[in-house]
Amino acid sequence: MLRAMGWVYVGLAGVVALFQLSLAFGAPWGSYTMGGAVPGVLTPDLRVAAFAQAFILLWFALVVAGRAGIGRHPLAPPRFIWVVALFGVLTLVANLASPSLPERNLWGPVAAMMLAAVLTVWWETRNR
Repeated sequence: MLRAMGWVYVGLAGVVALFQLSLAFGAPWGSYTMGGAVPGVLTPDLRVAAFAQAFILLWFALVVAGRAGIGRHPLAPPRFIWVVALFGVLTLVANLASPSLPERNLWGPVAAMMLAAVLTVWWETRNR
């Protein structure tokens, strides 16, 4: 279960990171992110934020992978699993509270699955 949930988190984080990179490079999906405040292509400052979010997600994936025993990276210590879980909670709340229906419908379930995966990895490795 531990490794499987690690892979679930890594896979979903990869999908979300690709979505964020697409936004950063001009994909017209603004209604699916940041509360739907900018339908279409994001403004330049939000595109920079999307780029940053992609790399944060990739770092989170490395942390979870290390904790789940499916890969380690020296810049992503597994002890920071609590940071990933905290952001998972905040992300889920933000997505479910979004004024954008497309964002809620798409990212709410994804955020819930990612949170379940990181909490499972954390719980199953709590004695490490």
